[in-house]
Amino acid sequence: MEQCVNIKFCFKLGNTATETHETLVSAVSKKCVFEWFKRFRDGKEDVEDEPRSGRPPTSTTPDNIERVRRMLADDRRLSLRMIAEELKISVIRCEQHYSRTFAKA
Repeated sequence: MEQCVNIKFCFKLGNTATETHETLVSAVSKKCVFEWFKRFRDGKEDVEDEPRSGRPPTSTTPDNIERVRRMLADDRRLSLRMIAEELKISVIRCEQHYSRTFAKA
């Protein structure tokens, strides 16, 4: 989103999409700049991305976070892989739940 704000700023300054891309070349792709310029030209002012279609994330739920917390409270020797297999979620997602559990502690 930060880059969208930068692109909007350049757009409001009257820069072209090409000039903006050259300014931000190390931070954002040319395709992205041109897509946002089109949105701004079409009158869109909001810099938030549009809602995406598709299946919503299902593993990051309060229930799963609580399940990870309970499993760890019962047995601190459990590995993230073991917890992930038990809950049928990815190890990465399990690690995120683990981090949230101990960030509160």
